Amino acid sequence: MAAPAPALLPEDADPTFAELLAGRPHLSLHAHDGLTMEEVPLARIAREVGTPTWIYSAGTLRRRFHALRGALEEARLPCEIHFAVKANPNLAVLRTLAAEGAGADIVSEGELRLALAAGIDPGHVVFSGVGKTPAELRFALAQGVGQINAESAEEVAMISAAAAETGRTAQVALRVNPDVDAKTHAKITTGKSENKFGVPIAEAPALYARMAATPGVQPVGVAVHIGSQITSGMAAYAAAYSALADLVRALRADGLPVERVDCGGGLGIPYRHEPAPSPAALAGAIRGALGNLGVRLMVEPGRWICGPAGVLLASVILSKHTGARRFVILDAAMNDLVRPAMYEAWHGIVPISPAAFHAPATPCDVVGPVCETGDTFARNRGLPALEPGSLVAFLDAGAYGAAMSSTYNARPLAAEVLADGARFAVVRERQTQDALLAAQRLPAWMAA
Repeated sequence: MAAPAPALLPEDADPTFAELLAGRPHLSLHAHDGLTMEEVPLARIAREVGTPTWIYSAGTLRRRFHALRGALEEARLPCEIHFAVKANPNLAVLRTLAAEGAGADIVSEGELRLALAAGIDPGHVVFSGVGKTPAELRFALAQGVGQINAESAEEVAMISAAAAETGRTAQVALRVNPDVDAKTHAKITTGKSENKFGVPIAEAPALYARMAATPGVQPVGVAVHIGSQITSGMAAYAAAYSALADLVRALRADGLPVERVDCGGGLGIPYRHEPAPSPAALAGAIRGALGNLGVRLMVEPGRWICGPAGVLLASVILSKHTGARRFVILDAAMNDLVRPAMYEAWHGIVPISPAAFHAPATPCDVVGPVCETGDTFARNRGLPALEPGSLVAFLDAGAYGAAMSSTYNARPLAAEVLADGARFAVVRERQTQDALLAAQRLPAWMAA
């Protein structure tokens, strides 16, 4: 006989639907309209746009950006905010944040083109990433990007060559790896010695001095980024920033100019019931280590700003029972939201209709239609009985959701919608089956 399942400890229990909504003020439940984002019923979007669909709250994007900026100003830090485009590259999202004063942190030519199309000044763009190509560097310099974060001696040589070819001088910050464990998921930690990112901090002074003598390269500062979804407190940030401060002092003691310190991003959000570090705590960590250096500071948040602002709206295809196990099969799949398959990530899943929201919930596995066992969003998740066509929303899906989606199983990319007060608009059309095929070609010998 199988052993009984262990009783859930209070800290292991999932939040209730009501608890999930309580922490997300842009979402509310209306007695008639059901779950609503800002003033737009999600059921209305499903009727007019279909599912699966990503939906973003413009008000939440603005509110969170202002909260971060306010915390930095309260700490009296001269700090610029560059939104990490990789978290959500939707043009309407970028334009919303650009209108509030956000710059951009980009890692590719494509992201730079998006930032420019959104109206972000190229001088307010930081180009990060370990694998910038010569063509990307030439394009970035031609556009006048404000800063390139170099991650190796080899890349400094590439930047110098690109500067010579474009007749520009590159303003370069050296990204260092402080060997600090941010206590986040192994696949998204970036500041440990075994990670591919940055230069070992012990090697930074010698390379920075060589940068100062490299044609076309103007060293302007140092940068660090220790990981994503950091929820374990400020200790890792404090350690990284303290090491960065020591580096700045050592470089200046050698007569080298250091004008800027790029503090990176990584501030986490509570998907389930994780601790939620505040912008004020981050600002305090920055001020404590770097506030008296007289440098221009930068931060590069992504998830913290846009993660809570988005949901993925999906429809139930069917529910099936296999023995005692219940499966709820949705029209969204791992090709839409890959985080649970890739990172074992937890997302709140909430029914849209008022009746289902208040109905008794029983355990089920929430899965998609893709032919992979990994196409599983949740196991033993409490949900009410859901008939075909019922709607559910995946919460906190505004970061690394649509950005990481694919067309696996020849499934077209989902639509994206921006809600702003009582209005909403499609900001990326649903990909059609014809468009999915349009880029494919048969070789001439098969055409007949």
